[in-house]
Amino acid sequence: MRILAINPGSTSTKISVYDDLSEKYTTVIRHSTEELSEFPRIIDQYNFRKKIIIESITNAGYSINSLDAVVGRGGLLKPIPGGVYRVNDALISDLKKEILGEHASNIGGILAKEIANETGKDIDAFIVDPVVVDELDDIARISGHPMLPRISIFHALNQKAVARRYAREINKKYEELNLIVVHLGGGITVGVHKNGRVVDVNNGLDGEGPFSPERTGTLPAGALVKLCFSDKYQYHEIRKMITGRGGITAYFGTNNMKEIEEKANNGDGKAKLMIEAMAYQIAKEIGASTTVLRGQIDCILITGGLAHSDYIVNLIKDRISFLAPFRIFPGEDEMQALAEGTYYALKGELPVHEYS
Repeated sequence: MRILAINPGSTSTKISVYDDLSEKYTTVIRHSTEELSEFPRIIDQYNFRKKIIIESITNAGYSINSLDAVVGRGGLLKPIPGGVYRVNDALISDLKKEILGEHASNIGGILAKEIANETGKDIDAFIVDPVVVDELDDIARISGHPMLPRISIFHALNQKAVARRYAREINKKYEELNLIVVHLGGGITVGVHKNGRVVDVNNGLDGEGPFSPERTGTLPAGALVKLCFSDKYQYHEIRKMITGRGGITAYFGTNNMKEIEEKANNGDGKAKLMIEAMAYQIAKEIGASTTVLRGQIDCILITGGLAHSDYIVNLIKDRISFLAPFRIFPGEDEMQALAEGTYYALKGELPVHEYS
C-alpha cells in the first residue's frame, strides 16, 4: 500500500512516500516569506502547497495515481478521542473555521483530502492523533477552580505511536497495557496510558508539568499573577515567556540542549544544575503519574528528541527505575507515526473514526 504523509509547518511542508511501512521518499519543502506573504491566513495556502507537493512527488518518480491513501497532520479541531480519522466534510469545515485557532497543522487534513481527490481514484484521506486528543478521566479535569479546568493538549501523535509500537513488540494490544509515556522535546509531556486511553497528561503547551528547553512548566501561581499585573509586560509577552522563551531558553538564551550539555560536561555549574533540575522535575511528574495507575505499570516509555541524550535519560532513570521497566524510543518521527496509523487502519487493525 502506497501512502503519502504530509506534515505542514509554518514555513515548510514535510512530505514522505511510504510503501507499507517502508519510507521510499522524503523531503522538506521550504516556503519563503515572500511566497507566503500573499496569503492573509495560513488556511488560504492549501492550493499553493498542494501544487508544490504534487510536483515534488511527481519529480521524484511517484505518480499520485499510485497512491492508496493520503494522511495529513491533524490540526486544532474539537477535542476528540485518539485514533485514525477519515477526513470528511465536518472535519474540513472545522479546520477552515479555525475553531481553536490558527495553526499550520490545520491545513494537513485539507491537503490530504485535496490530493486524494486529485488521484482520480476512490481513496481515503486521514488524520492521526492530533494534538487535541482528549481522553481524560473526569477526575483529571479538576484543577482547583471551576473557571480553570485542566485540558488535554500534548504530543498525542508521537506518544500514541510509541505506545502502539511497544505493544506490538511484546505481542500485546495497546488496549491491554498500562503505560507512562514521556515525550522529551522542546515541550515535555507525561501521559498516563490506561488500556488504550490517555486518562491524564500535563498540558505541555500552556505551561503544566516539568520545564523544558522552551517552556516554563508549572510556575508559582502567586508570583505569576503578580508579574501579570506589574504593568511591565503585555499579554503576548507573558505568553512568550511561558511558551517559546521559557525553561532552558529563559536561563541561557538558547534551546540548544547539545550546547548546554556540553557546557555541563566542561564543568559549567549552572548548566549542570539546570539539566539536573529539568530531569528532577520530569522524574517527579512520572512519579506523580504512577499514582493514577495505582502503581500497576507495565512499562515507562521515553521518547522525543532529548531521548537521544544518555546524560538526560540516565538522570531520569536514576530516580524512577524502581517504579517499572523502562524503554527508550529516541526521536520524534511524526511521518512514521502518520504512516503507521494509516497503514494499520487500511489493514483493519485500527478502527477508522468519523469526525462529527
